[in-house]
Parts: sequence; C-alpha cells; structure tokens
Amino acid sequence: MSRIGRKPIAKAENIEVKIETGNTVTVKGPKGQLTKKIPECLDIQVEKDRLVVLCPSDNREHRSLYGLGRTLLANMIDGVSKGFSKNLELVGVGYRAIKQGNTLVLNVGYSQPVHFEPQEDIEIEVPAPTKITIKGIDKEAVGDTAARIRSIRPPEPYKGKGIKYENEYIRRKAGKTVG
Repeated sequence: MSRIGRKPIAKAENIEVKIETGNTVTVKGPKGQLTKKIPECLDIQVEKDRLVVLCPSDNREHRSLYGLGRTLLANMIDGVSKGFSKNLELVGVGYRAIKQGNTLVLNVGYSQPVHFEPQEDIEIEVPAPTKITIKGIDKEAVGDTAARIRSIRPPEPYKGKGIKYENEYIRRKAGKTVG
C-alpha cells in the first residue's frame, strides 16, 4: 500500500470540498475554484477538518492509483489556499523578458522576439528583465507553462545560455581543444 495515500489531507475551514458522481471533486477556496476527476476506484471521505482517501482493495491497479489520487487532492487544496509558483531565469547576453499586457515577449537570441500567450488562469510576472515568475492555483498548469516557456530556448551545455529554472544546475561540457 502507498504510504502517501494513507496520510489524511488537512483542510482549512475556509475551503469547501464537493464530491459529485464519478469522483469529480470541486474545491473552492480564497484563491479560486478547481475541478478535477479523481480515479473512480478510490473512495474519498470528507470530514470536518480533513479528507481521507481509501483504497478499495489490494489490487495492483488500485494500489497504483491510491497515492496519485491523494496527491491530486492535496495539490488542489494547496492551490486554492496558497497557490503555486515557478521561477525562470534568462542567461545570455541581451536575453530579456518584457510583459506587454498579458503577453510575455522574450528576446532570447532569435531574429524576432518571441511572443508567449499564457492560459487565462495563469499569471506571469517579470520582476527583472532576466527573471520570470509564473503563478497560478493549478500545479499542473503552472508547471506546464514554465516548461513551455523554457522550451523556447532551453539552456545549452557549453556556455549555459538559455532559459532555465531558478535552481536548475546546467551540466557543462568542455569546448573544442586545439592541439
């Protein structure tokens, strides 16, 4: 059995959880509302100050979905109460980011600037010309947006130029040697 799945999920009083048919869970909180379909084989019980996910049997498929279902619920509750964020850095001479309205404009070494339009529930901030912060209540959408921005110019291994996550370590390669 999953050790993660057995942990109960703490729920604040200002968070409202509704479970509809087919295990469609709706979570409302101060930051917004999220709806997600949890695997139907799992049983979700809502108590006063916590949620408990129960595994119906010791079947291999049920065990594999047990920890996943609990983690999805925990991420939904964290998202509507605190929110999630990812930070990106631009490394390279002349690399910079500008926010025009809701569009992110990146100058990352191409002949034309790259325009990136995020999803409607994702907020992008540019605190400095070489830093980008992505915020939202859906952890999956925040991570996906950060990965899509990073894929515009991934860091290369020789000089480390490109768009990287804030604490990402870029493994460097030695250049050509003459001799």
